Amino acid sequence: MQLSSPGWALTELARSRAAMSMTDVLAAADIKNALGAFGAPDSFNHKKFFELCGLKKKSPDDVKKVFHILDKDRSGFIEEDELKLLLQGFATDGRALSDKETKALLAAGDKDGDGKIGVDEFTALVAES
Repeated sequence: MQLSSPGWALTELARSRAAMSMTDVLAAADIKNALGAFGAPDSFNHKKFFELCGLKKKSPDDVKKVFHILDKDRSGFIEEDELKLLLQGFATDGRALSDKETKALLAAGDKDGDGKIGVDEFTALVAES
């Protein structure tokens, strides 16, 4: 395969996204602090979480990097099952969100009503936090 072919570029982009971790974008101490603040069941508040972990202060490009890390199946969307594991996307010891927390987060971020959060919706969700 030629290095200039579009397929090669997409493969390399997918590899780089797979290798990227949250600590490439956010400080580990901020992530730990944010996860600790919402360790109790049904305590999650996305606005406060995005502020505590430092995501709110990040550039739109960095927010998009986080989106792609959270989009585990690489569908271009964060679906409800991926939202449930949002905190685990920030650190492996994060807890799963409750159904109530997951549905509240989906309702806050899903502006077009398609049942999932796209990259632009995620960027807007973080910005409004």
